[in-house]
Amino acid sequence: MKLSTHYNRVNILTSSVTLIITGVIYYFFIHLILTNKLDKDLAVEENEIRQYTHTYQKLPLPATYLDQQVSYRQSPGNSNDIREFNNTTYLNQKENEQEPGRSLVTTVNLKGQNIQVTITKSRVESEDLVRVILLITLGVTLILLVSMFIINRFILSRLWMPFYNTLKRMKSFEVTKMEALSRDTTRIDEFIELNQSVNAMADRVKQDYRELKSFTDNASHEMMTPLAVINSKLDSLLQSEPFTQQQGTLLEDIYQATGRLSRLHQSLLLLAKIENNLITDAQEIDLKDLVESKVRQFQELFEKDILTIEVRLSNKTVVMSRYLADIVLNNLFSNAVRHNLHGGRIVIELSETALVISNTGKNFNEKERLFDRFSKSNESEGLGLGLAITKQVCNLYGYQITYQQINGLHIFSVFFKS
Repeated sequence: MKLSTHYNRVNILTSSVTLIITGVIYYFFIHLILTNKLDKDLAVEENEIRQYTHTYQKLPLPATYLDQQVSYRQSPGNSNDIREFNNTTYLNQKENEQEPGRSLVTTVNLKGQNIQVTITKSRVESEDLVRVILLITLGVTLILLVSMFIINRFILSRLWMPFYNTLKRMKSFEVTKMEALSRDTTRIDEFIELNQSVNAMADRVKQDYRELKSFTDNASHEMMTPLAVINSKLDSLLQSEPFTQQQGTLLEDIYQATGRLSRLHQSLLLLAKIENNLITDAQEIDLKDLVESKVRQFQELFEKDILTIEVRLSNKTVVMSRYLADIVLNNLFSNAVRHNLHGGRIVIELSETALVISNTGKNFNEKERLFDRFSKSNESEGLGLGLAITKQVCNLYGYQITYQQINGLHIFSVFFKS
């Protein structure tokens, strides 16, 4: 969820709850104020009746007005302290219908007798006033919420535009292109600071990349020269004169160690190039044709270990470097042969969604470290970089490589991105 959407929801929800609560409180307060006003009017009418009775020793005539009624009846018992306010209804003579009212029931003493007096006033005007106030409040609340939604939807979206532009530039930033990040003109201090920080970070990344690339190139050049000299001297030494068996064994060990060091150097250099996206010769490749070619290349190794090969291939075209695709297939095929059983089998399947290579072999318990650099079994004579390079190539092109061990089969699957 975007920050602006989350803010809009929280803001509108909080405002709605606040306005509803305050509206309810406002309604009850207005209602209470108007009720108190009616009660005061009833008390004034009560006081006038008491004064009239006291002065003339008789009750005023019962009266029915448009918004008020006064009636008398003999008070039950000898109680003279009845005084109650109630909400009631009364008959409006003019409209000939029942209307809401507010009544005061009290008693007056006339010639030793308690007379119960009921004074009723109409609540229609009060109810209408409360209703009008309620409608006005709801209207103002609705207008306020709509205004807040429009402001949050459009104005805040425009205010956040520099942030989204900066985020977009960060997503499209590629260190290998060495392009400078453009800047948006904004008057928001936080966005200005964000742009400055992002550009400073990009400059540091590009500087680090330049230093790393320079180091990789220099290290590659400097290491290749002594390795080439060592190999050349060894070749000359081996061709010079006969050696004893012990000397021959030592020279063979040196030759193998030098070859291993050369392969290690090439593998690490390849990893550095892949990680820094320095291999950019991507093209459309007929993967089915490439797999068939690789099967033919490994045919002698298959026959040497008496391996049964099952090949099920469908047409599949991928866009990647042919050099890297060849390396991935070499690593997966070599892994399937090197860690197989004598007389085992290899199953190669290619579909529209994945390339799956399965082989028989011993149980392997270090699945978590399988794709780590220099991770290998004790019996392996490899460098432990083949699967690490394979995974790095898959990451480069958005593919996913997985490993499973099912029913004695070691299954490597490369899933192509959809």
